[in-house]
Amino acid sequence: MIRRFLPVLGVVALLAGCSDSANPAQPVGEATPGTLRVLAGSELADLQPVLDEAAKATGVSVKFSFSGTIEGAEKVASGEAEKGFDAVWFSSNRYLELVPDAQKRLGTPTKVMSSPVVLGLPAAKVTELGWDGRRVGWADIAAAAGARKFSYGMTDPSASNSGFSALVGVAAALSGSGSALDAASINAVAPQLKQFFSAQTLSAGSSGWLSEAYLKRATGQDPGTKVDGLINYESVLLSSPQPLTLIYPNDGVVTADYPLTLLTSASSEAREAHQKLSDHLKGAEVQRKIMETTHRRPAVPQVPLDTKFTVKDLVELPFPGSQSAVDGLITTYFDQLRRPSRTLYVLDISGSMQGDRIEGLRQALVGLTGADSSLAGKFSRFHGREQVTLLPFSSSARPPMQYEVPQDNPQQVLDQIRSTATALEAAGGTAIYSSLRGGYDVLRAQIDADPDRFTSIVLMTDGENTGSEDVNEFSRFHDGLPANLKGIPIFPVLFGESATTEMDQVAKISGGKVFDARSRSLSSAFKEIRGYQ
Repeated sequence: MIRRFLPVLGVVALLAGCSDSANPAQPVGEATPGTLRVLAGSELADLQPVLDEAAKATGVSVKFSFSGTIEGAEKVASGEAEKGFDAVWFSSNRYLELVPDAQKRLGTPTKVMSSPVVLGLPAAKVTELGWDGRRVGWADIAAAAGARKFSYGMTDPSASNSGFSALVGVAAALSGSGSALDAASINAVAPQLKQFFSAQTLSAGSSGWLSEAYLKRATGQDPGTKVDGLINYESVLLSSPQPLTLIYPNDGVVTADYPLTLLTSASSEAREAHQKLSDHLKGAEVQRKIMETTHRRPAVPQVPLDTKFTVKDLVELPFPGSQSAVDGLITTYFDQLRRPSRTLYVLDISGSMQGDRIEGLRQALVGLTGADSSLAGKFSRFHGREQVTLLPFSSSARPPMQYEVPQDNPQQVLDQIRSTATALEAAGGTAIYSSLRGGYDVLRAQIDADPDRFTSIVLMTDGENTGSEDVNEFSRFHDGLPANLKGIPIFPVLFGESATTEMDQVAKISGGKVFDARSRSLSSAFKEIRGYQ
């Protein structure tokens, strides 16, 4: 079934602005009576007005620290979450419950609201596809995507639950078995899944940034290629200032149910606070406000659905029954199913990087070669079919070192990247912009040879530019680039004494995003960037 809606701007702006914190997933203070310290998914930032009112009504304040689902599962499983949090609040507990060490640390959940993951397209595109007034299933969507009849953006399934839910949903629907996914059923539908993901032309680490990037491309504020639609939470699509037609696949969806979940380690004071807050949030008046302001569905049957939710009874698709099945599906997505990536790393190895800083850079790159064995680390490694180019610079750019990671038996190439990374030495000046400009010569040749890839640039510098070319000259150079180069997002990493204003400017003109590593490790910033590549 198809649904049209023209919503308001405010929620998308809030989501986009709160999608990441400077130092995500860190404890937010000592335990205090009347405060619930919550490790949460970033999309819950839009609940803050509701929680502010809840604090007045109940005396319970919520302090958020944001994390991706898989990163959060790892923190819960390791016991690290218990050291600084009383509860977790992700869009779903399904993955956490598949990890035995995480599952045993989950206490009482309270489901507060829900939102299915669906496809949103402009009405004209839906008409063009012949889907007006028709029942459309995931197989129809996959076939049209494989024929490149439309393009879409989706979040990284290892970093954001909306992409994770979309991946699980389309795989489960295409398998048609009605039972939980396993390795055999995933392999059986791999050709159809590859068709489906061939139309994905935009990736992001958070639902909010994805919507923001989509809007900027649609309105010409971002130089990247326009994207037809989005796979995202129903709530986010209903909040888009771009008119979208919501398509609810008739063979089912995966729905986020947002359980506010107490950790078993929580104190008696935290348990009392959790109960007070849960009771308040499940009240009919608050449920209606959540529905009206966040466009999520109420969790209590006493509150009728608003007319904007034209599809009332959704078919819920089965979720994989084991962590290995989920992990295998995500790995297959990166190594085989989606369009492969191409990343140019423009890396500052100037004299100011000597000591701990250059060692931090080495470790960040080595972690991406598979040395990071954490749950999040194993998905952020360089993927099969990915092109990786390292362009170190100091007073000038060094010769680029280019690698392509094979889909099968990638270890030899990963070892080569690791050897290059560990050999990096710091010396010289900081010619940021001439080095960055030179990187486009490398990308031009790569794109001419193979244009059908996600392409991005990571710019890491720990200081101010000392080269002859400044940021304004680079901006003029960027303005003159052809469309296929101008639309490559640049992801600057703030480190050391980086020139924040200049890095913001570089990100803005390219449609990229700034990542802050000044109060955390470069490794964590580099892993976070992987969700956008």
